[in-house]
Amino acid sequence: MSLVDYAAARQSVSSKRYRFAPGLWLAVFVMVLAVLAALFPALFTQANPLEGIAGAQRLAPQAGHWLGTDQLGRDLFSRIVYGASHSLSAAVISVAIGLLAGTALGVLAGATGGKTESIVMRAVDVLLAIPSLLLSLSVLILLGFGTLNAALAVGIASIASFARLARAEVVRIRHSEYVEAAYGSGGRFFSVLWRHILPNALTPVIAYAALQFGQAILALSTLSFLGYGTPPPIPEWGLLIAEGRNYLATAWWLTTFPGVVVVAVVLAANRISQQLSGGRR
Repeated sequence: MSLVDYAAARQSVSSKRYRFAPGLWLAVFVMVLAVLAALFPALFTQANPLEGIAGAQRLAPQAGHWLGTDQLGRDLFSRIVYGASHSLSAAVISVAIGLLAGTALGVLAGATGGKTESIVMRAVDVLLAIPSLLLSLSVLILLGFGTLNAALAVGIASIASFARLARAEVVRIRHSEYVEAAYGSGGRFFSVLWRHILPNALTPVIAYAALQFGQAILALSTLSFLGYGTPPPIPEWGLLIAEGRNYLATAWWLTTFPGVVVVAVVLAANRISQQLSGGRR
């Protein structure tokens, strides 16, 4: 077999592995279910997530209640389904804040250089030196508790990581040969930035945004678990775990099923992010 045939065979095998990657399809399936639950919860359940049933407190999973009921007799499955809208919408807001503000700062620093880059990146280094959870809590205490404020706090805490990644990609591409050729042929700064640098620099940033989506869900769930996020009785995944932690010995399903949902969505977001960044397993 020649080297050309060997390379073609390996490319064919790699293509088949990519086409039938079970982990990727499972991740997409989980994310589609989560999005559908957030947008159309009535497709999955007709139960009221805020209304309890008298005498049905802490029922184990059974035919009438697939995932059991909580301490107030509310159907846990319906609360998880309706909680998807609060958890996912807050995660989208936080990722959008980090993506837009962080990318803008990173592009500004990487494209201009000089004192502007030094000032922006020193501010980014200061933010990165603070643990993200501590920074989110600090911002949340200043803004006040609530779902929207928690999303803003998590988004602000993620700006620095987006800025550093965007700046690194812009600097790498700015010194490439085709960008220098564009400048040499008479291209202006903003024209070269818009047509050549940004389209190539944003691909890793978008992949990181998918990864940050899963991290945002974890951060928002943590804030709600600690009592700084979504207030009860609104169903939110982190709050559901917090409400059930006092009943671990007698009603394990109150924390187990919301926790499994959070882990599944986070792992799905991480797998999709890996695919967007070009990695395959």
